[in-house]
Amino acid sequence: MEPELILINENLALPAAELQFRFTTGGGPGGQHVNKTATRVTLLFDVAASPSLDEETRARLLDRLAGRLDRRGVLQISAQESRSQWQNREAAVARLQALLAAALVEQPERRPTRPSRRARQERLDDKRRRSTLKQARQRRWDD
Repeated sequence: MEPELILINENLALPAAELQFRFTTGGGPGGQHVNKTATRVTLLFDVAASPSLDEETRARLLDRLAGRLDRRGVLQISAQESRSQWQNREAAVARLQALLAAALVEQPERRPTRPSRRARQERLDDKRRRSTLKQARQRRWDD
């Protein structure tokens, strides 16, 4: 039996064995059920040590997800929307897929542009108008 794969994009699929799940009791409303069942899911994915990632992909993920990673390079995603542990687990995996796919999209290189001649002229005209308006408000001491 082949291991289950989590598809991220057309170039990357992660084995489900690389994902760790932690289950805790969820917060918020729910009465007695929420106090006794571990339905909150925390998904852990070790970006820094994943054998499925090549060096270029790993570097891009570490750079783009730096704000969401802990010191060891582990990404944590929590889900607690549902009362079902299974549904929360599926939601956490879906969030992981979306987050990694968005981080792996290549940003187009920015080409510097210049303002047009008309835009420069309008900016200067506006500055002149503002200047004359402010000068008209000033009191004249030579009167």
